[in-house]
Amino acid sequence: MIIHAIANNLDMDKFCSQSSSQTFRIADFGCSIGPNTIFSMQNIIQALEQKHHENNHGNSSTILEFQLFFNDHSTNDFNTLFKSIPPSWPYFVAGVPGSFYRRLFPKSSIHIGHSSNALQWLSKVPQEVVDCKSPAYNDGNIYCRGIEKEVTKAYIAQFEKDMESFLNGRGEELVNGGLMVILMGGVPNGIPLSHTAIGKFYDLFGSCLLDLTNK
Repeated sequence: MIIHAIANNLDMDKFCSQSSSQTFRIADFGCSIGPNTIFSMQNIIQALEQKHHENNHGNSSTILEFQLFFNDHSTNDFNTLFKSIPPSWPYFVAGVPGSFYRRLFPKSSIHIGHSSNALQWLSKVPQEVVDCKSPAYNDGNIYCRGIEKEVTKAYIAQFEKDMESFLNGRGEELVNGGLMVILMGGVPNGIPLSHTAIGKFYDLFGSCLLDLTNK
């Protein structure tokens, strides 16, 4: 999917000037601490190198260099992440702590943004769902089950605010013609999350947490 997106939507000739080298800056927003984020970055780099090679029929003298930014909250285990990076990686790597619901980079500095299975985590729990006097009070649940109408509306409203903040930040950071790749899970229309496998897991996990707090 990432390779296809880069092949069809990124104009590399726009970024590769007549200079002998070109640095591509790639940011992973909400990175994991294991091999998933490494694998994703490697896929993006391979796609860029392949497209650059094809565009120039293998004759370009431009040397591509890559600077990778791994972003997550400051509590993320960046040490474990950096230890998992292959020592032979010929790329420049940096960690960027902070919420991706705000600006993290200078204007027009990132060529490709990537976020996988991260944007479903809201910036905060909607106030209504923890207010026992609110019609959206989500009593006894740790997630939006998709059944209670008022609860669902509260979560949707918070998601819309967060997504707007995320896109505004990336809109400032991405270069003109840059690419933002977002991978998110979803459920079919009309199917509550509580009726899916992940919903069953959250129900079980939530009941365990409630049992622990009651002891």
